[in-house]
Amino acid sequence: MGSLNIKITAVIMAAGKAKRMGGRKNKVFLRLRKPILGHAIEAFEKNPLVNEIILVANKDDFSECRRVIKKEEFTKIKKIVEGGKTRQESSYNGIFAAENSGKFDIILTHDGARPFVTQDVIINSINDAVKFGASVVAVPVSNTIKESFSQKRKTDELIVKKTLQRDDLWEIQTPQVFRADLIKKAHEYCRKNKIETTDDAAMLEEIGLKVKITRGHYDNLKITTPDDLIIAKHILKKNGY
Repeated sequence: MGSLNIKITAVIMAAGKAKRMGGRKNKVFLRLRKPILGHAIEAFEKNPLVNEIILVANKDDFSECRRVIKKEEFTKIKKIVEGGKTRQESSYNGIFAAENSGKFDIILTHDGARPFVTQDVIINSINDAVKFGASVVAVPVSNTIKESFSQKRKTDELIVKKTLQRDDLWEIQTPQVFRADLIKKAHEYCRKNKIETTDDAAMLEEIGLKVKITRGHYDNLKITTPDDLIIAKHILKKNGY
């Protein structure tokens, strides 16, 4: 990897709201051993392959972000960028703030509310992106998944359309890792054609590019609800913290 002179930028997304958490405070500032965001940044701060970090946050949260950065003595964060109205807009702002010029430079995006990503997952996902151009961390779906059908989309009228083949289904996590030129091309295409996606990898799918799945860990949960916070504390305890 070193022979390619690759620059690797981690874009950490922390511009979400606390709607499902049920509080006024951004969920990424809720505490485990440290703020959730601090755990997420720490994983990339410690990773020897990551050169720099760009943090995407709500403008009102910039001061709190700086407090976390100062307290934890993070040194790789080069910019704090304001998020957009949607996750896709926030991703765009962070990715295009990265000063990546080389064809083989790598940009990865990660949810600031995923505090338990491991070093092996980060390294494996970067290696896959270098080899294939794009990778997403994912775990196999463990439950049976059924597709529903309702003409009016009302909950009380939903019926099962079909049962999906579980062996082919994966729960997508982050990081999602891309060659810089490819993810920027995909973003521009989606903006031009007014295409909205729920994750970054879907934009590459829109322009016909293949995305490699990198096997992740079930502990790499995204903390979204109060129940998730309880699970996160159990994960910490299980890992000896």
